[in-house]
Amino acid sequence: MPERLTEMLMDTWTPLIILWITVLPSIYMAPMNQSQVLPSGSSTGLKRLTEEQRVLNRSKRGWVWNQMFVLEEFSGPEPILVGRLHTDLDPGSSKIKYILSGDGAGTIFVINDKTGDIHAMKRLDREEKAEYTLTAQAVDRDTNKPLEPPSEFIIKVQDINDNAPEFVDGPYHATVPEMSVVGTFVTKVTATDADDPVYGNSAKLVYSILEGQPYFSIEPHTAIIKTALPNMDREAKEEYFVVIQAKDMGGHMGGLSGTTTVTITLTDVNDNPPKFAQSLYHFSVMEDVALGEPIGRVKANDLDIGENAKSSYDIIEGDGMDIFEITTDAQTQDGVIRVRKPLDFETKKSYTLKVEAANVHIDPRFISGGPFKDTATVKIVVEDADEPPVFSSPTYLLEVHENAAINSVIGQVTAHDPDVSSSPIRFSIDRHTDLERQFNINAEDGKITLATPLDRETNMWHNITIVATETRNHSQVSRVPVTIKVLDVNDNAPEFASEHEAFLCENGKPGQVIQIVSAVDKDDPKNGHYFLYSLLPEMVNNPNFTIKKNEDNTLSILAKHNGFSRQKQEVYLLPIIISDSGNPPMSSTSTLTIRVCGCSSDGIVQSCNVEAYVLPIGLSMGALIAILACIILLLVIVVLFVTLRRHKNEPLIIKDDEDVRENIIRYDDEGGGEEDTEAFDIATLQNPDGINGFLPRKDIKPDLQFMPRQGLAPVPNGVDVDEFINVRLHEADNDPTAPPYDSIQIYGYEGRGSAAGSLSSLESSASDSDQNFDYLSEWGPRFKRLGELYSVGESDKET
Repeated sequence: MPERLTEMLMDTWTPLIILWITVLPSIYMAPMNQSQVLPSGSSTGLKRLTEEQRVLNRSKRGWVWNQMFVLEEFSGPEPILVGRLHTDLDPGSSKIKYILSGDGAGTIFVINDKTGDIHAMKRLDREEKAEYTLTAQAVDRDTNKPLEPPSEFIIKVQDINDNAPEFVDGPYHATVPEMSVVGTFVTKVTATDADDPVYGNSAKLVYSILEGQPYFSIEPHTAIIKTALPNMDREAKEEYFVVIQAKDMGGHMGGLSGTTTVTITLTDVNDNPPKFAQSLYHFSVMEDVALGEPIGRVKANDLDIGENAKSSYDIIEGDGMDIFEITTDAQTQDGVIRVRKPLDFETKKSYTLKVEAANVHIDPRFISGGPFKDTATVKIVVEDADEPPVFSSPTYLLEVHENAAINSVIGQVTAHDPDVSSSPIRFSIDRHTDLERQFNINAEDGKITLATPLDRETNMWHNITIVATETRNHSQVSRVPVTIKVLDVNDNAPEFASEHEAFLCENGKPGQVIQIVSAVDKDDPKNGHYFLYSLLPEMVNNPNFTIKKNEDNTLSILAKHNGFSRQKQEVYLLPIIISDSGNPPMSSTSTLTIRVCGCSSDGIVQSCNVEAYVLPIGLSMGALIAILACIILLLVIVVLFVTLRRHKNEPLIIKDDEDVRENIIRYDDEGGGEEDTEAFDIATLQNPDGINGFLPRKDIKPDLQFMPRQGLAPVPNGVDVDEFINVRLHEADNDPTAPPYDSIQIYGYEGRGSAAGSLSSLESSASDSDQNFDYLSEWGPRFKRLGELYSVGESDKET
C-alpha cells in the first residue's frame, strides 16, 4: 500500500516539478552541468562563480546552457515561459540584445531581446515534434556586433499521457483446434501508444480480457491469448467473440485504454464416429435391373466436417455379398448400393446385407474414445419382371459341308422364357445379317436349314443373328449370334499356279531342266495338297520332252535331246494332266508353251523369234521397231513445224484496212431514222473484195471452187438496202467453203416516242414468209420507207 501511494503522488506532482525546473533551470541544473540560465536578480551568484573561475584561472564564455524543457499540450491565457537567457557581460544598461534562431524561432518560440526570456507561443505536441534545436547569441544593441559566439541549445517537449493505446491490426481472427488442453496458444495481439515510452508510464501497457471468460485468457504484458477451459467442443459452440483491452500507465487508475475484438473459431478434429440414421434399411429392385445400376442409398452421419467426416462403406456380412456392392458418393458421403451380378426372381427373391461405415481419417489422440465406425442392416427384395427369352448358349457354332443339299438341317438353337408364366418362343433370322437369304429357321423348334447352295471357296464363314420372341409379349426379344462354318468338299480340280511359258535354248543339252511348274487347288484338304502329274496318253512317248515330279509337289520339264532349231520349229505345246488326292480325285489338263530361243554360251536367252535370222547386222525386231518409231516421230515433228509456219504467214482473219466487217464502232448519238440519208454511207458496209460477188477464203483450202456470180455495182448514193441484203444472204447460203459467220446483235434500246413495239424478229413465232408487213405503213411517216422496202421484198419473192 505505501508503494501504491508513492506512485500516485509521483504521478500527481510530476508536471509541477517539471514546470518548476523548466522555469528556473539555473537553480537546479547549473551546478551539475556548469550551464547557466540566469533570471534577473542573480548577479551575486554570477560574481561568485566568476571569482571561482579567476582562482582556477579558467577562461570561458560568459554564459553556456545545454537544454530546456516545456510541457506539451500546455494551454493558458498567457504564453508559457520556457526559460531565460542571460550573460555576465550584461551590465544592466540594456545595451545587450538577445537573438534567437533555429527551429520555430519567431513563430513557436519568442525571446525578449532585452531580458532574454523565452516564451512558447503555441500549444506543442510531443508526438508531432519531440524537440527543437535553436541558436542563441548576444549582440551589441547599437552596433549589432556579437559579443560572444553563437551557442546552440535544445528545447525538449515534455510528454504527458495524452494518447490512448491503439490496436493497429485489429480486429483479429484466430483459430484453435477443438478439444485443446488448457494453455494452448491461440494468437497474440499488439497495441501501440504514441506517448513517450522512456519517460514515465504513459506508454506502459497492460492487457486484459473484457469479454471471453472463462474460455480464454491473456498474458498482461505479452498479450498472448491462450485457452482457459479444456475440451471445448466445436459441435457445441464453434465461434467465440473475445474483447481485449490495452491500458497505459501500467494499468493504474487514470490511464487511457483501447480495445479490440478477437474472433476465435474452433477448428474440427475427428472426435465423433459416424452414425447411421437408422439400423434397418429396406429396398426393392426389379430382377431385370442393369448391372451397375444403383438400387438404394444409406447414410451414416458424422458431426465432424471436412476430411474428418469422410466415411467408407463396406458389406461385411450377408447372403448377397457377391451380388451387390456398396461405394461412397464423394459429394454427399452416402453409401450407394449397386448390382454386381444379374438378379433372378425365380432363383432368389430377397437378400440381407450388413453394411459398415468407418471414418477414413482417424485421430490417434481420440482413438480411445471408441471405434469410429457403425453398422446397419439392409434388406433387398427382388421383384418379378417380364424377362426376355434366354438362349441355351450365348453363342452357337455350326458346321455344314459345301455340297449339302437344299433344306438340309444345319443345326438348332433353343431358348426358353425364364418367367413363371413361361411364354412360348418363336424364332426368326435377322435378315440384315443374311442379306442373300442363304439360311432358314423353323419358327417353332429353332432348326436352321440351308436355303441356297454354299461354296467354301467363295465364303468359308457365315455369321447370322437368331431372334427369339415371346408370343405373348412381342416386346420381349432376345438375340444370339450364330456362326456357320462351311466345310470343304473336293470339288475343284488343280491347275497351274500361273500361266507358264518355258524357253528352250537351241544349244541346250539333253536332260536339261527347261521349266519348273507348280499347281494350286482351291480346295483345302485336311492333310494338305498332293498333286500327280502326267502327260496325255498319246504324248507319253513324246520324243522331245519328259516330266519329273519333285518332292516339293512341283514338276520339272526336261529336254530329251539337243539340236532344237527355231527355223525348224519355234514353239512346242506340251499338255500336262494335274490330279489331286481327294475323294473323288479331281484333275485338269494344262498346256505348257515351250519356245525355242537363241541363247549365249552361258545359257542366257537373247532372241526367241525366227526373224532374227534375216535381220541385218544382227539387230533384233525390238531394236528395229524402236528405230522405226523414232523416224516416224521426226516426220511428225517436221510436218507440224511446216504447218505452223504456213499458218503464221497466212493468218485466218483478213486484216485489210478497207475491210470494216469485223470492226466494232460505238456511237453514243442517235440517228435520224430512215429519213436521215446523209448521216451514214451504206457503201462502207460493202467489202471491196466482194464487189464482183466473190469472197475468197484464206484460212482453209476449198474442196471445190465456187463460181462467182456477177453482182450489182454499188452506188454511193441511193443504195437499195433490200437488194443489198438479199445479195449478201444469197452469197452466204450458197458458199460451201465458208463457215457460218453470222452474228446476233441485240439492241435493247428502241428509241424515244416510238408508237410501235419492238422490231426484233427474234421473239416472233412466225417466219418471215408468214408475216405481212403492210402494217408498217400505218405507223407514221417515219416507217413509210421501211414498209415500202419490205413490201417490195415480198413481191419479189412471190414473183
